[in-house]
Order: sequence, then structure tokens, then C-alpha cells
Amino acid sequence: MSDCIFCKIINKEISSNIVYEDDMVVAFRDINPQAPVHILIVPKEHIPTLLDLNDENKQVVAHAYMVAKELAKREGIDQKGYRIVSNCGKDGGQTVYHIHFHLLGGRFMTWPPG
Repeated sequence: MSDCIFCKIINKEISSNIVYEDDMVVAFRDINPQAPVHILIVPKEHIPTLLDLNDENKQVVAHAYMVAKELAKREGIDQKGYRIVSNCGKDGGQTVYHIHFHLLGGRFMTWPPG
């Protein structure tokens, strides 16, 4: 998608603080962090919302969670705990229509979130 900011980051058209990349996902630090550790894990395939997941691309969700687990270890937040968030649709708080997973940690997370 030519106008998708995450696609532009994936294609290196926009610079970002990338902390992880493989053939399925790119992970980078959020420019507006909501916690001391705030990393976005973004599939390289453009999938607008969680509602657009299907049998052909569903494996990216499990992979994103495995990447989150590894990044939590690297960032030193795995033992105290962390949160993984994915927003879906306007009322769910989604602002970029390319699925992504927020890895948040480094502080106590309150509930409800917002």
C-alpha cells in the first residue's frame, strides 16, 4: 500500500529505530512511547485489520507473539511482565490500518487500559 506508513517503514522509505527484522515481521520503537519499552511488531504483508486475517496469513500472529517473547527477553522485561496489544477498528483505537502488535513494558500496567 503506497500510503501506508508501516509499509513505508518496512520498505525503508521512512527511517525507523528497527530492533528486529526477519522474513515475516519488522519490529521498531514507537515514536510516541506509552511505556519505557514500547515496540511495534508489524507483519511485512499488508493486512489492514485483524478482521482481514485468513488461513493463508494467520501464522503471522503466532510469529509476532514469538518475536514479542524474544524482544521482551532482550529488553529485560520478560521476568517482571509486559503487555501485548493489538487494536482493531476505530472503536478499538486502531489508527494505522496495517495490523501491528504493541509490546509494552518496563512499568506496572494498570487495568482497564483506556
